[in-house]
Amino acid sequence: MKRLLLILFVAMFASGYAQDVDSIMANLSEQEDYKVQATFKSPRLVLLQTNETQKAKNLAFWVGHRFGDIGGEFGSSHTLYGLDLATDLYLGFDYGITDALTVGAGRSKFNESYSALVKYRLLWQEDKGLPFSVTLFGQSSWITREPFSNNEFKDEGDRINHLIQAIVARKFTPGISLMISPGYLFRPEAQVQDAGDEQNLFALGIGGRFKVLKRVSIITDYTFVNGLSRPDDLETEYHNPFGVGVEIETGGHVFSLNFQNSRYITANNFIPNTTKSWSDGGVRFGFAISRNFNLGPRERDDY
Repeated sequence: MKRLLLILFVAMFASGYAQDVDSIMANLSEQEDYKVQATFKSPRLVLLQTNETQKAKNLAFWVGHRFGDIGGEFGSSHTLYGLDLATDLYLGFDYGITDALTVGAGRSKFNESYSALVKYRLLWQEDKGLPFSVTLFGQSSWITREPFSNNEFKDEGDRINHLIQAIVARKFTPGISLMISPGYLFRPEAQVQDAGDEQNLFALGIGGRFKVLKRVSIITDYTFVNGLSRPDDLETEYHNPFGVGVEIETGGHVFSLNFQNSRYITANNFIPNTTKSWSDGGVRFGFAISRNFNLGPRERDDY
């Protein structure tokens, strides 16, 4: 209807300028090919990062928590099914320098590790153009705890590891979004727990969001580590991280309740160190909550 009215208006008052009408129609067609928004509702799923970045001049405060084993040797009613224990706690901030570029920093309880991240949206899905989006992600983690032995960390560089990922995502419908994220973890030899393990690890994550109500979605992700670059005959029994949860939007908050077999929150920690399994009671409850703050100038209404 808006397009029809515009055509009639131009025809009535500028009928002699047909080339102007063609130009206006071309601009309208270009505007229809818009960028797809909100492939995921949060920059994080259960464990993995999504393709989403912070909006320019927006600051997000993140809190993540992992409890102990629900079942198995370290679970059951003796620990209130893991609620007596906290295996990891994460506090962090993410800031949008531009709509495409996010930087962040945080601190995890595990290994008393500090992390710094950068996230850049390289390609953006379009409704009639590019069918997927691509976001590049990098994160460095620094262990600050006291060494367990005198020669554990000989150099300061032995405390630092780096992760790089490419996150490819597609929003298929308003209620279904999927992603795949190949990545590579660089770590020093001092952080390798098993003598036969690879020093650097390739990982492949997959994840999805499935909307069930207006503000409620099911989220899930799985990260392949075993069966890729990691040997399968190690003394330590490692497992692939897997999580599933419920994501709830509440205005400026995004809140998720989830279950996963990893005790750790950041990818630099859970990719190399997941030793729990869903099959042996190693699953645990966790939650994540974010609060977004707009630090840019407020828009003023014209009266």
